Amino acid sequence: MISEQKKESIITEYLTTEISFRALGQKHGIDFRMIHQWVQRYKGIMKSKPNKPLKVKPTNGTDDLPTDVKQLQAELRKARLLNEVLTEVINITEEELGRPIRKKSGTKQS
Repeated sequence: MISEQKKESIITEYLTTEISFRALGQKHGIDFRMIHQWVQRYKGIMKSKPNKPLKVKPTNGTDDLPTDVKQLQAELRKARLLNEVLTEVINITEEELGRPIRKKSGTKQS
């Protein structure tokens, strides 16, 4: 079984490089079709509507806490992955354009 972190790492590698599914599969010893499914599923998640906020019901015990915490951890992991992908896209775009495209902090609007 492959961990979620490993899957996310492979998805990020695919999205931020020009490596093929087959090459990634060979590199990581995974069937390239599985990697393709992960990427398609990830793209589908990112295109779908944002998740509704969690409704936490007050309880006397902590039975619901682990499920909520796991869900929040998964959402955080996905948000970090998206941030990493978008940062890499900006880096690649800046390299191709030959100039920075990020807004510098403290700049005044014209």
